[in-house]
Amino acid sequence: MSETLRVPTMAEFTAQGKQPEVLFWVGCAGSFDDRAKKITKAFVKLLNNANVDFAVLGAEESCTGDPAKRAGNEFLFQMQAMTNIEVLNAYEVKKIVTACPHCFNTIKNEYPELGGNYEVMHHTQFLQDLLTEGRIKVEGGKYKGKRITFHDPCYLGRANNEYEAPRNLLRKLEVELVEMKRCKSKGLCCGAGGAQMFKEPEAGNKDINVERTEDVIETKVSIVAAGCPFCNTMLTDGVKSKNKEESIEVLDIAEMIANAEDL
Repeated sequence: MSETLRVPTMAEFTAQGKQPEVLFWVGCAGSFDDRAKKITKAFVKLLNNANVDFAVLGAEESCTGDPAKRAGNEFLFQMQAMTNIEVLNAYEVKKIVTACPHCFNTIKNEYPELGGNYEVMHHTQFLQDLLTEGRIKVEGGKYKGKRITFHDPCYLGRANNEYEAPRNLLRKLEVELVEMKRCKSKGLCCGAGGAQMFKEPEAGNKDINVERTEDVIETKVSIVAAGCPFCNTMLTDGVKSKNKEESIEVLDIAEMIANAEDL
């Protein structure tokens, strides 16, 4: 059976004189990275399943500028941001959801001073709202009773104080949620933040993602849940470096919910 995903663009909505309920900001990773595309697809399946009227910018979306800003190129960041803000404001976008905490943090906290004011949600917050409104159901299924830990993305947790939405969704999947010794406000970065994702590691005796993976292994879980495409990459690499890919799976929460529902 070939799956058909409905992914309308803002241009299509505007042509029909309509406004979507929410704009789904896909982000660079979710658009181009093969692993992250699976997260994008899983989230779109959930949106379709919940009958959410959403749209994407498609070819009109460009990088939020987060990596440029974190790497110290403020000029490039402002150019990228202004381009996006012009597009968003032209479409009169009010509400944005994204599966990337970097995009989430940048659009929510750094776009307002450049004239971009929107209600911005991380996909775990949005899914939690859909759950509360009874538009999706999240239940155990294949993950019921499995030992799972959640890795807090820096830009969702420490930068924006959101620790509960992802955990609430995992609890609904009836998993056995085990916390790592470093979690929530004391969580350890996966090693990709601050544009580190795009450069070789510096001299040292251990990569951060390996250190974080050791925290995961210590919890004796079969799945480490993530809420960020960069964390997903770093943890996957860490699990491989420890030769644990047979026993530990790295999954985004959206993928887990879509899998549990067999979407």
